Amino acid sequence: MHHSLIISKVINDLLENSDVDIYVTGSNSKLMSSEISTYLTGRYVTIPVYTLSLREYLTFKNKDVSQARDVFDEYVQYGGFPLVGISSFDTKAAYQIVEGIYASVITRDISKRHKIRNKELFDRVVRYVIENVGMTFSANTIVKFLKSENRSLSVETIYNYLKWLGEAFIIYPCQRYDLQGKAVLKTQGKYYLSDISIKYSQMGFDTKMLSAVFENIVYLEMKRRGYDVYIGKNNTKEIDFVAVRRDERIYSGLCSASQRIRP
Repeated sequence: MHHSLIISKVINDLLENSDVDIYVTGSNSKLMSSEISTYLTGRYVTIPVYTLSLREYLTFKNKDVSQARDVFDEYVQYGGFPLVGISSFDTKAAYQIVEGIYASVITRDISKRHKIRNKELFDRVVRYVIENVGMTFSANTIVKFLKSENRSLSVETIYNYLKWLGEAFIIYPCQRYDLQGKAVLKTQGKYYLSDISIKYSQMGFDTKMLSAVFENIVYLEMKRRGYDVYIGKNNTKEIDFVAVRRDERIYSGLCSASQRIRP
């Protein structure tokens, strides 16, 4: 029997025959979250788990909220993976830890699982996404970029790559929201990383990255607080983020939004 079918059978049996709360976790290499939703439709609540927030990072470092401003620069440079937060690695070692996590997910959870044949081309697409965090682009944009390097991939293949990266929690899509038409647009969105340290592990740390890094931090913090997050579009103008949570809506430019990442 397929591994995921066994898991769903065991969980359903426990639900029907025992008075228990069940929490399902595990490696993406065994069962993607999208597959859990297929086998347990209507019988589960998803609990999103992100890397450390600034408040959590303070806790890991045994600091209190009054020290948040001093710790923030360190948080920006090291990111929020718990293993890094709880340890005292130097910068090189910290990024090597993150590189190991990243390589494991890319190789085991995505490449092998989806039988990607041209690993080098897949890696180039992933690199493009990481390089362009916080920038507006589409699958067509990537196709054109690859053509400029004398490489070729279909739009459909790139959509699959982006989908698989999302399923493995390497990236999160951020769609555009038309403030006038009150509709979510499906083109020219942005992508943010599940942790900013992924960018450093692949490209090194550079202060020129900080604008995109701050955007990424604010995006993740809004997601942690339960908001659905969009890029705001109003005619030809753009608002950094529109955050929606039930009947609450926040419109944020980066300067004002960055103040919201306080613990």
